[in-house]
Amino acid sequence: MTERLFWLAVASADHVRRGWREGFMQVSHGKRAPLGRIRPGDGVVYYSPSAVYGEKDRLQSFTAIGVVRKGEPYQGEMGDGFTPFRRDVDWADASEAPIAPLLDRLELTAGKRTWGYQLRFGLLNISEKDFRLIAEAMGAQVDANRVSGSVGGEMPTC
Repeated sequence: MTERLFWLAVASADHVRRGWREGFMQVSHGKRAPLGRIRPGDGVVYYSPSAVYGEKDRLQSFTAIGVVRKGEPYQGEMGDGFTPFRRDVDWADASEAPIAPLLDRLELTAGKRTWGYQLRFGLLNISEKDFRLIAEAMGAQVDANRVSGSVGGEMPTC
């Protein structure tokens, strides 16, 4: 059995909400290669620097968390000929959680004044400890195989 990995994906909250509603994730403007690194059963959490794509509103919050479903990356239809690659995800019911209160506690950011620089790639591997800390901040329960929410059945609003 392969080791479960944990991932931090970066996208604006409006893009994350669409994926949450429809049960998928996509990263790096729909590129396939980053999604190929992710495996079924891996944990994924989205960080949204902004509420709306292209805006500078400084949301800086974790906006979705879940577990990747079985299957391979596939192309979805977004309109106007745009067919980005996606992976299906079982999203948890969770609340948005700002990153600021966690900066000194996350291995990803602790002691790093320019912590946001590493997020520019859109997808990075994080520790299980960080994943669990973020899940706790979002009110989601995490076990070895799934994430479940303790908040309710609606998409968090940002």
